[in-house]
Amino acid sequence: MTGWLGRTRPRGTERERGAGTVLALGLGLLLIAACAAVLTLAQALSSAAKAASAADLAALAAADAERGLRSGNPCELAGTVASLNGAGLASCEVEVAGRTVRVVVQVTTGAPWGPAIGRARAGPPA
Repeated sequence: MTGWLGRTRPRGTERERGAGTVLALGLGLLLIAACAAVLTLAQALSSAAKAASAADLAALAAADAERGLRSGNPCELAGTVASLNGAGLASCEVEVAGRTVRVVVQVTTGAPWGPAIGRARAGPPA
């Protein structure tokens, strides 16, 4: 058989025509899937960091209100600070004896695994 530019091809290689195209498509799809997985992981890590940061700030603000350094209800203040940081306050509890505040916040991710949750505890300096 004569191929392109008059070169002779070995017998039986006609069945292998286009195999490189299929291989390239497969590798391209694999690359796209890997990129999607990396982006999903990055979104999850970013949401977790955002939730942790919002929880820390909300707990600190609530602890300041509990100690009388700021005016207002500690849990209302925690909710305000959480929403200013892109999170929603899920729970807030004030331990009267130790003046410690525990806060749980949620950040909506839009991902199928649900919201990112951040937990924090704050109180007076030791």
